[in-house]
Amino acid sequence: MSYHFNEIEAKWQKYWAGNQTFKASNSSDKEKFYVLDMFPYPSGAGLHVGHPLGYIASDIYARYKRHKGFNVLHPQGYDSFGLPAEQYAIQTGQHPALTTQENITRYREQLDKIGFSFDWSREVRTSEPDYYKWTQWIFIQLFDSWYDIAADKARPISELTAIFSAEGNPTVKAACDDEIPAFSASDWNSYSSEEQQKILLKYRLTYLAETEVNWCPQLGTVLANDEIVNGVSERGGYPVVRKKMTQWSMRISAYAERLRADLDKIDWTESLKESQRNWIGKSVGAHVKFKIQNSKFNIGVFTTRPDTIFGVTFMTLAPEHDLVAKITTDEQREEVEAYVKASAKRSERERMADVKTITGVFTGAYAEHPFTKEPVPIWIGDYVLAGYGTGAVMAVPCGDQRDYDFAKHFNIPIKNIFENVDISEEAFSGKEGCIIANSDFLSGLPYKEALAKAIEELEKIGLGSGKTNYRLRDAVFSRQRYWGEPFPVYYVNGLPQMIDKEHLPLRLPDVEKYLPTEEGEPPLGRAEKWYWDNEKKEVVSKEEFESSPNGGGGGLELNTMPGWAGSSWYWFRYMDAHNKEEFVSKEAQEYWENVDLYIGGSEHATGHLLYSRFWTKFLYDRGFVSVEEPFKKLINQGMILGQSAFVYRIEGENTLVSKNLTDGKKVQPVHADVSLVNFSDELDIEAFKKWRPEFENAQFIMENGAFIVGREVEKMSKSKYNVVNPDEICEQYGADTLRMYEMFLGPLEQAKPWNTAGITGVHSFLKKFWKLYHSGPNGSFHVSDFATSQGLGEPLKTLHKTIKKVTEDIEAFSFNTSVSTFMICVNELMAQKCDNREILEPLVILLAPYAPHIAEELWQKLGHTESVSTAAYPVFEEKYLVESTKLYPVSFNGKMRFTIELSLELNKDEIEKAVMQDERTQKQLEGRAPKKVIIVPGKIVNIVG
Repeated sequence: MSYHFNEIEAKWQKYWAGNQTFKASNSSDKEKFYVLDMFPYPSGAGLHVGHPLGYIASDIYARYKRHKGFNVLHPQGYDSFGLPAEQYAIQTGQHPALTTQENITRYREQLDKIGFSFDWSREVRTSEPDYYKWTQWIFIQLFDSWYDIAADKARPISELTAIFSAEGNPTVKAACDDEIPAFSASDWNSYSSEEQQKILLKYRLTYLAETEVNWCPQLGTVLANDEIVNGVSERGGYPVVRKKMTQWSMRISAYAERLRADLDKIDWTESLKESQRNWIGKSVGAHVKFKIQNSKFNIGVFTTRPDTIFGVTFMTLAPEHDLVAKITTDEQREEVEAYVKASAKRSERERMADVKTITGVFTGAYAEHPFTKEPVPIWIGDYVLAGYGTGAVMAVPCGDQRDYDFAKHFNIPIKNIFENVDISEEAFSGKEGCIIANSDFLSGLPYKEALAKAIEELEKIGLGSGKTNYRLRDAVFSRQRYWGEPFPVYYVNGLPQMIDKEHLPLRLPDVEKYLPTEEGEPPLGRAEKWYWDNEKKEVVSKEEFESSPNGGGGGLELNTMPGWAGSSWYWFRYMDAHNKEEFVSKEAQEYWENVDLYIGGSEHATGHLLYSRFWTKFLYDRGFVSVEEPFKKLINQGMILGQSAFVYRIEGENTLVSKNLTDGKKVQPVHADVSLVNFSDELDIEAFKKWRPEFENAQFIMENGAFIVGREVEKMSKSKYNVVNPDEICEQYGADTLRMYEMFLGPLEQAKPWNTAGITGVHSFLKKFWKLYHSGPNGSFHVSDFATSQGLGEPLKTLHKTIKKVTEDIEAFSFNTSVSTFMICVNELMAQKCDNREILEPLVILLAPYAPHIAEELWQKLGHTESVSTAAYPVFEEKYLVESTKLYPVSFNGKMRFTIELSLELNKDEIEKAVMQDERTQKQLEGRAPKKVIIVPGKIVNIVG
């Protein structure tokens, strides 16, 4: 019987769906195991063969854990809000919900064809109101919380107001805005409700603030840093500028130390942990105030080297700093404004990376040195970032390279405060730890003592204090988009109010167009009804709101939440996907706890993974979940790269040259769609002409009657025309072949190029595997049923060494070597002519995580009525690998003539006796007595004639 993989795979995919084979229970006597893939965004392009790599790996592990007796949760859903659907809506007028549904339908078809063991009964979509109701609810909880530094946790805002009512704020240690004035209990109690709300907004974990953002005019929205590449938007390649806007922000900085320290508690790769540590960026130093001459303002700076304060000769502010416009003198204003405008066109990443270009402008203002009272000129320079520290630095050119370069460029004085240290450009390293001289009370002190003394003296004069600073900034949480979660917020007298839980979800309204309004408001400004009537508890039009006799309520927030909102908690929803009363029940969350294995891309290291950890810690603080970390073990899968194809066009001509004829010619490489190229790298010229009409009349210079393309390994991308569709692979070779080939390509964590030509080897293996069970007449199914293990020595050895190796590989996520092991196993069993159930039945279970469809079919043929996924995993038995015999090579005068299998328990004399009695020995000796018999027990026999 032939291996009809298309029929087999369709049959079992239908069976799994109809029987909900992989549906997980929230109550089981089995030990739980939660396997999760990073939330996919359903793009219009669908899946290419690079996308399923991590899904296949997680699916193998999930299926393996089921065989090992675990209650496995392996869910799937969609991160279905996003900018691409909105951009398509802007271009076509089609509602993003329709585009998203079409894309999801396409994704689901593709995922099902690959045979994943997902529990689809728990599917979630972030754009569904039943889901984002709970994203809105979590936002409200953040709004209703503050971070108590003394308790090192988030607490309800009601507890803070109780403290204010009883004690005022002098004793409160909170993560909050800077420069909050002190007030007493009587002050607080005398404040109006609006005044109290304004103060509380400075303490809340999500708050409104004017912040510097990445604004993309063409997209009409704010972009996160990871949505910008080389100064332009990742989506569309549009210019991005820095701009100040009033935005919702998340006070993730309150959790900086816990996010950093708790990395030691989780099983992630060290490189991934290091990415987060660097992003969080802990620094210990001092906060110092510099008074500005002839002004009421101060400049606050954070420095890790307060001991170098006597080396300050100028200050530098970020161009976006709030004080720039306030302190710039009239003489310098035009030059400063031009510089600020130019700086706004460069992203923070560009400015950080550009260490060679030195630019800056003097503001005309001076600060006062805290100790010497000398005037310190204040400059602006784009090497200082508003989003890092305070957006200002005290420049010590004798101790910092960029300060030194800036001072030299603008001829600013440099004061050497180090004893016996050259500060020339050539000898700039090694300042830390040097003795400081010529600096009043710091002279002659070692490094650590000087640091402590500087902080002590700053505290004495009230111009500084010790401080731990983090690079991690609060996260901007507003987007000027349509296709995102609506904020459950309305405004009364400009102050935000939350919609009560029982009235959630606040649903996304329909709008006529998906562009900002003519007045520059976000797209939600186009909604006909977008006011909250607090009397009716519903959304109404502006006219209805203004005509309401009782009033109450206000205009709803026009921004929407960013893409990371819904993906920062989705794994909890999978635990209890249909709960209408809670985002997850206590029972479900305490059973599943958190994710045991998470597989996804490393590109999310400082975005999604950091936000997820932040939200989990917050939910833990408030008692909503019982875990502080979302993902116990995390593995980053590598990228599958594409094999791009190129044709070569002679410059200035409509002539294309075959690859091996390009020498000596000036040519331009042009991408060709890989689907137009065969395994021999020959281009289908006619198909290419149809695909690229501009080459319809081009001359094609051939070699040996063929046009050969060039090849190059690049990122698999639609724009590079090197995408391979998994549907086509499944159709031609089968899903089981695709699954095993993706694993066979190389180690899971490494990048590796796709080569469709190599897939035939894996497909041939599966046909061999099938044939192993079909050794009957005319290829019919045949498995024999020995009652004992007699005569199965070698097959049992093959089976158990395979069980051992494959199990070790799965536990180590070394799936590529498992595939090789299966190939060796089948070759050995075929050579042994093995057809025994005792060997072949456990082998089906062993292969099932990798190639589930063929395994299900063979399992059924073996007489089983339940899915192979319910079968217990084969148990490795060491005894079958213990060698009891040895196949000795028998040589005559150094030349091996035959082999003989003997017990390893025989001594030399017994080995010699057995060999000499063998008729093959007598034939070789021809009646002669040997001169010598050399025996190495367990190794060789050599007879010298």
